[in-house]
Amino acid sequence: MLICFSHLRWDFVYQRPQHLLSRACKRYRVVFFEEPRTAEVEAPRLSISRRPGGVTIVTPEVPAGSSGAALLAAQRTLLDRLLAVEPTAPAVAWFYSPSATAFAGHVRADVVVYDCMDELANFKGAPASLKDHERRLFARADLVFTGGRSLFEAKRRQHARVFAFPSSIDRKHFAQAREDRPEDPADQRDLPHPRIGFFGVVDERMDMRLLGHAADLRPDWSFVMLGPVVKIEEADLARRPNIHWLGGKSYFDLPPYLAHWDAGFMPFALNDATRFISPTKTPEFLSAGLPVVSTPITDVVRPYGEAGVVAIANGGADLVAKLEAVLAMPREPWLAKVDAVLGGNSWDATWEAMSSLIEERAASARPSAARRRASGTHEEVARV
Repeated sequence: MLICFSHLRWDFVYQRPQHLLSRACKRYRVVFFEEPRTAEVEAPRLSISRRPGGVTIVTPEVPAGSSGAALLAAQRTLLDRLLAVEPTAPAVAWFYSPSATAFAGHVRADVVVYDCMDELANFKGAPASLKDHERRLFARADLVFTGGRSLFEAKRRQHARVFAFPSSIDRKHFAQAREDRPEDPADQRDLPHPRIGFFGVVDERMDMRLLGHAADLRPDWSFVMLGPVVKIEEADLARRPNIHWLGGKSYFDLPPYLAHWDAGFMPFALNDATRFISPTKTPEFLSAGLPVVSTPITDVVRPYGEAGVVAIANGGADLVAKLEAVLAMPREPWLAKVDAVLGGNSWDATWEAMSSLIEERAASARPSAARRRASGTHEEVARV
């Protein structure tokens, strides 16, 4: 079994955890242990469901008002109850959330993986304890994967086995926009061209002032915004007649939207929350055949900006100027360059590389684990 502890819900946005763990199902029975949610229950319990592809979703349900030490104790009790019916310890304990060590730090596994996809401590609302939890997770982990190059550079000295695995791509999925030209979705069908689009979570990482400035400079363009709004108020959204907030869309419904856009853009703010991000949407835009303009996010500048396949803009006027340039450029030479840059980049290849490292680590750990079992002794693991 591979058990994953995540701060993100499986059904929120289909991104790195879903891509990787769906592929892990070919080798492991995957259990995705989510953060708790309140429910009309008298005592904590587990809600268990299964998703297509084989991932089992486990969600602690707790009474309203549960918090602090009582909430952690409830999660630990429910987790122990779940694992008690397992004949052996998990093969892999996979952490996205360092905070999960507060209730799952005692879990024994052949291999402990920390897939550090973001610098969560820099995000809005992050608990002050997060950095301490991460230090404990580094001490516990056998392998650390990072979601981008800049994160790798920030974490490489904190653990002996840190590996960079930047955002990958399901090229076949997004190539539908480029090759199949599916029907234009009803909620954007009447929007005038050119259409400049964004898809993804809308939160403190988006520069609303920049978005509003660009929309003011080109009132004849349609700025199409897809994605759930979290951690900010609806009142904080940039509102203009030509900015169209269409809400969250399923990952599987994205290609028809992108197929009818003229360019993509990533108006990220330059702040602590974006310092180490590696936007998965960068290669997804490119695979869809859409030219894209971004603010100077490090993991977009390297390699995509340096390779000349993503235009990098500084400020609203420059964003508009760069969008005008990519809208006017010949597509075929650019698409050839895109295909060369994307190369063999894929979630399949990323998972296989990760899996090889996990298996290598597991193989090296098996002799000592077998000796412990034979002698009846157990490794002591400090409770976090």
